[in-house]
Amino acid sequence: MKIAVVGATGMVGEVMLQVLAERNFPVTELIPVASEKSVGKEIEFKGTKYKVVGMQTAVDMKADIALFSAGGETSLEWAPRFAATGTTVIDNSSAWRMDPTKKLIVPEINASELTKEDKIIANPNCSTIQMVLVLNPLHKKYRIKRVIVSTYQSITGTGVKAVQQLENEYVGNQGEMAYKYQIHRNAIPQCDSFEENGYTKEEMKLVRETQKILSDKTIAVTATAVRVPIVGGHSEAVNIEFANDFNISEIREILHHTDGVVVQDNTDTYTYPMPLFAQGKDDVFVGRIRRDESQSNSLNMWIVADNLRKGAATNTVQIAEYLVANKLV
Repeated sequence: MKIAVVGATGMVGEVMLQVLAERNFPVTELIPVASEKSVGKEIEFKGTKYKVVGMQTAVDMKADIALFSAGGETSLEWAPRFAATGTTVIDNSSAWRMDPTKKLIVPEINASELTKEDKIIANPNCSTIQMVLVLNPLHKKYRIKRVIVSTYQSITGTGVKAVQQLENEYVGNQGEMAYKYQIHRNAIPQCDSFEENGYTKEEMKLVRETQKILSDKTIAVTATAVRVPIVGGHSEAVNIEFANDFNISEIREILHHTDGVVVQDNTDTYTYPMPLFAQGKDDVFVGRIRRDESQSNSLNMWIVADNLRKGAATNTVQIAEYLVANKLV
């Protein structure tokens, strides 16, 4: 199994390599791929050193699967070139997510949609993945009418530059800015750029991707995405209105039996999800599950996950695992 990791020297690319190793993915040959400035550098994977190659070299090497985490423009240009040689591309950027000809996959929800003909597969946005993993079983049982979500997103979602900005500000050093404002001791109500409707791209991803993954455009979603000075993962306050009434204990029971979801919900012991404890883990954690007493058939909950793992690298590798297990590559 020849695997290319495109963007191997980036923050998500490095985590992809970690996850491939941890999960013992059947890699017989690794092809680390990055921009020209990184070509020739060495990376280590499972005790073996590999030299970073450029994009065209990687295309010519005809990998079985290419895991992309190199940005939307790079993906739009290069994913079709990889696919044309028979490589199956799993792309972590926003480039292909809303393309009606491409599948948007969270394996626990809709991996069964995949076929051998899918040569470019989209990995959803990190904040979307953790939310829909919780919403999916509840939608099947009670039918979701509306979701109101406020996110509290880690600076790691922006990348190395943002982490460096926070570290500089923490010790009082001047440095390159990833954001328009300081992030230390601050919360910035903007993730990604603004669209014409006044919402950011991140907020609209939560709307559009949720409807596509759950195959239901009737689900109304509205979002506010906020960047906060933490590195452990993304947190979300989620309010859900159902068409049908529910029992709180049944909600907990459903989520307790949902693959990839861990319920942490005991106010007596102050047990609830936090990014501090989600960091480095592949599960999605949910707690603070309680009825919305201001609105019928409505529920509040708090969802946390490591955005670099289940929100990006792990979900990508899980898609690859499904392809291999079902002989789709």
